[in-house]
Amino acid sequence: MAHVNSAANKILLRRPSYLWDLLRSLVDRDMKLMYKRSALGVTWTLISPLLQLLVFIFVFQVIIKVDVHQYSSYVFTGLLVWNWFQTSLFQATGVIISSRPLIRQPGFPSAILPVVVVTTGLIHFVLALPILIVFYLIDGATITPLVFALPLLQLIQFALTVTFSYFLAALNVTFRDTQHTLGVLLQFLFYLSPIFYDLKSIPEKYWYAYSLNPMVHIVTCYRQILMWGVQPDWFALAIITAITLILLPIGYALFKRQSLRFVEEI
Repeated sequence: MAHVNSAANKILLRRPSYLWDLLRSLVDRDMKLMYKRSALGVTWTLISPLLQLLVFIFVFQVIIKVDVHQYSSYVFTGLLVWNWFQTSLFQATGVIISSRPLIRQPGFPSAILPVVVVTTGLIHFVLALPILIVFYLIDGATITPLVFALPLLQLIQFALTVTFSYFLAALNVTFRDTQHTLGVLLQFLFYLSPIFYDLKSIPEKYWYAYSLNPMVHIVTCYRQILMWGVQPDWFALAIITAITLILLPIGYALFKRQSLRFVEEI
């Protein structure tokens, strides 16, 4: 009995190391598959937001004049933050369906798959930061010591995205229309987030409902830290963190309960 307990303890002690190695391997696999046979490789991470940026600059600086200081940096910041959130959620929703060989392996920790997707999105976001800084320098923005708060903000967005990912991934296995519905909802939410327009343009009577969107505060906090060099809205971040700490265990528990039926459903 003592020998059995000792072996079990060794497995438990090795599990965090195993999960970390597995996470690294799966993220590395996703990165390689994503850009396999691609001449531009990871550069595609920047091409999409840059093209979006050109469209917004043309529409809202040439055709319709929008009075936003340092508009290119303003929009590019919002696009990078939003694309990480949107792409991660969309891919995480279908990750169980697209990972059938892994799910069917006995003992495979399926709960790591949404984390892999969000981590891959984080890597793309980090790779784009140097280009974002170039935009700041061109627009005359000054990087302040508040930039050291950036990892904390990234951690909050990471946890929030993983939380939503668990709910959506579990739901999509049973209801396959989830991913299609999510695409519509994310497009709707994009226009309800201050990506290409200023918060000041929101009528005061709508502000309470508008502020229920967590991405409003997260995108604004990125700009406060990186562009404007002012303290982020710590109160809003504290509320988002508290809600995430409540919902993350619930989403994980729902995912784990649904995972017992993954093999049957897929």
